[in-house]
Amino acid sequence: MNRKILDLAIPNIISNISIPLLGIVDMALMGHLESDAYIGAIALGSLIFNFIYWGLGFLRMGTSGFTAQAWGRRDIPETVMVFSRAMLIALVISLLLLVLQKPIELLSFMVLKGETEVEQLAMTYFRIRIWAAPAVLGQFALLGFFLGMQNARLPMVVLITANVLNIACSFVFVMVLGMGPDGVALGTVIAQYAGFLVAVLFFRKYFSKLMKHWSLKATIRRDKLVGFLMVNKDIFIRTMCLVIVFSFFTARSASSDVTTGGEETILAVNSLLMQFFMFFSFLIDGFAHAAEALSGRFIGANNKQALIRSIRLLFLWGTGIALFFTLLYLAGGKFIFRLLTDNPEVISNARPFFFWVIIIPLVSFTAFLWDGIFIGATAGREMRNAMLISTLLVFFPAYLILGKLWGNHGLWFAFILFMLSRSLTMSLMSRTAVYARVNG
Repeated sequence: MNRKILDLAIPNIISNISIPLLGIVDMALMGHLESDAYIGAIALGSLIFNFIYWGLGFLRMGTSGFTAQAWGRRDIPETVMVFSRAMLIALVISLLLLVLQKPIELLSFMVLKGETEVEQLAMTYFRIRIWAAPAVLGQFALLGFFLGMQNARLPMVVLITANVLNIACSFVFVMVLGMGPDGVALGTVIAQYAGFLVAVLFFRKYFSKLMKHWSLKATIRRDKLVGFLMVNKDIFIRTMCLVIVFSFFTARSASSDVTTGGEETILAVNSLLMQFFMFFSFLIDGFAHAAEALSGRFIGANNKQALIRSIRLLFLWGTGIALFFTLLYLAGGKFIFRLLTDNPEVISNARPFFFWVIIIPLVSFTAFLWDGIFIGATAGREMRNAMLISTLLVFFPAYLILGKLWGNHGLWFAFILFMLSRSLTMSLMSRTAVYARVNG
């Protein structure tokens, strides 16, 4: 079982590491320019796409869960139909995003307020990056299908290709051609289409023979589409709560409510500190992705003994990773931070808040693993309920009480409580959400 976990987790870890590295490189490129506004622009611009793409992440998560269960039952035609429905939905949504890009931009910058220079730079970033939407959503469906078919190596190659190309393009556009956030956005668009092309080529090479089972009539079956959308509706609500928390965190970072050293400086501090959380999250997500594939497969095969054993081993691996990152950040975190920026004001203002990133791994790894297990179990309703409790009854009340008293410390403490609440609520719900779905 450990071999199965590692066969799925290691490729995901390798590919996922490239994702925070991309964010770190973007921040580092902006952090070495002459103004804090460049960091703020990337933070605000990325925030909009977090809303869009994290919210639409159900295309990947739902696809992997349904595909894994169909594969566990050895229902090959249904695995093809799951993929076909996901691609259809991805196409429709991506076209809507392109058609409605102007209203989305106007609404986004009505909600997300920042300094005038930051907003102007972020708008330019948005107008370029939005054109990557079809490639991004197409990748969601393809990568979810690959993972559901118990293949983590193909997503690894796709993501590494896209992210390495993105880093290279961003470096050339910013450092060589003298572009700012618009160069980072253009690099992202080029890289996403390259990644989508690689994913299509992999599908054609390894899975095209399955298309003999494809049927338009089966793809658009109303009951199957409704079932797919209902589970994904709950995953969407869950994900939007997550995006709202991260967006609120960024928006408050630019507010005078948490300011101790200037609005732009605190926004830059929190944006850079959050990269430590993102780096850990994408690594532990490698095991969460393994949990998606294995829990979906064992539930589909009605193998309770294998399901229980896989979950126990996943949590042993998760504990070890959390301890490793806590020690890493404790020993070398401040050195890593200095690599991200050489701005003395940002470095000085970050010192009082650094201990929050040290404890994040220990309080959050359980939530990541349960996310993967619940996705594989297609337990969307329980995921949604756990997230609503953690968002509405924990995070926002904690910030309202502590934000005014502790400023930026209150904001970080509310975030820590939010992650801890997710871990506890899903642990309590796991009996009915996961274990009760198998009898064998």
